[in-house]
Amino acid sequence: MRRRRAVAAAGAVSAGLLLLSACDKPTAISTITVGSDSVSSEATCGGEGKALTTEALNKCLQDKGIDEIKVDPTETVRFGVDPEIADHGWTILLNGQPLVESTKKTYQAIPGSVFFNAQYGAQGDSTLVSVKEGEDEATGLWSFRLKKDED
Repeated sequence: MRRRRAVAAAGAVSAGLLLLSACDKPTAISTITVGSDSVSSEATCGGEGKALTTEALNKCLQDKGIDEIKVDPTETVRFGVDPEIADHGWTILLNGQPLVESTKKTYQAIPGSVFFNAQYGAQGDSTLVSVKEGEDEATGLWSFRLKKDED
């Protein structure tokens, strides 16, 4: 009886380890903070170190199921990325167009008013903002929707 329990326990442990080894490693995280509110996300697409095609990037920028955060235009929007994203260089995109130069820092701050200014390509009270990993070719994209908050 004891032997059966030991074999059953060993089998359960082995099955658990097999299940854990089948799990995908999560992608790095990108975070946007406005005031005391934050939203974090794994990669919307990519994030595994392989170059994304232009077609894949464009399709990813059309994704509707992305996290949103309200932004008061007088607040500062803070972008933070995991060190593994920073190591590859990253750029903030506003509606798919580069907003700033690529950086290898893990943090950047941009005035909230920029994201609703037509001069920078913004349209209306909602803006798609993405973090693009990679300096020469994109290897990951983390997208967020910024909603204008004028309360």
